[in-house]
Amino acid sequence: MWQPDVILTMLAVGALSGLIAGLFGVGGGLVLVPAMLWILQLQGLESAYDQHLAIGTTFAVMMFTTLSSMWAQHKKQAVDWKVVLLMAPGMIGGALLGSLVSKYLPQQGLQLFFIAFTVIMAIKVLTNAKPKPSRALPGRTVLTGVGGVFGMISSWVGIGGGSLSVPFLMYCNVPVHRAIGTSSGLTWPIAVTGAIGYLLAGLETDDLPAGTWGFWYLPTVVILSIATVLFAPLGVKLAHKLPPKKLTTAFGLLLLFIAIRLLWRMYAE
Repeated sequence: MWQPDVILTMLAVGALSGLIAGLFGVGGGLVLVPAMLWILQLQGLESAYDQHLAIGTTFAVMMFTTLSSMWAQHKKQAVDWKVVLLMAPGMIGGALLGSLVSKYLPQQGLQLFFIAFTVIMAIKVLTNAKPKPSRALPGRTVLTGVGGVFGMISSWVGIGGGSLSVPFLMYCNVPVHRAIGTSSGLTWPIAVTGAIGYLLAGLETDDLPAGTWGFWYLPTVVILSIATVLFAPLGVKLAHKLPPKKLTTAFGLLLLFIAIRLLWRMYAE
């Protein structure tokens, strides 16, 4: 049964995810994936495909979250659509391939990969290493290839790719607000592709809980999407007002917290 306190908690998680998506140009998956694992456990719906359901459902929610965030950034003229058009095809291809083969990857392996990835990203964000002033964005071929790698990793971790694309763009001396805005334009195609891929991968899978469609858990898609769509534009507004250094530090600490929480859950079971 869906108790009122559970629904309120999910709405709060969705609101936080939407704020983070808007603030940092990400999809919010780093919050939603652990939340989905908790929801499945709380509802007694654990199965051999917990991580797959968590990631697939997260992508389904992010289709709406990232669209809201992207539109808000576009209205502030913070999206470099040229970069989006160059990187998006590779990201879509990588996300689709990664999501289709995810069914054959071990659940614990996916969880460990997610934790390791999160820690690495946290260290990169917190150290805030400055790139060489002469460094610039690479050409079309390299951008498309980088997009493919980012898309595949995103599909395995359950993120929209912003945790990869924002540091990459900043590494290429794109100003932070421009990097976040452009990343928001890249997260939506990854979210859509990842969601479709996990949907297709789960359609022929047995022993999934009631209420699922492929690797989407539909009740949470509805509840979380409402909150994320409402709060993503607020995150965008904050991103253009608050000091970037404070935002990146808070984001790095959040990544570390999520990684520690997931690691504790794995070994506490």
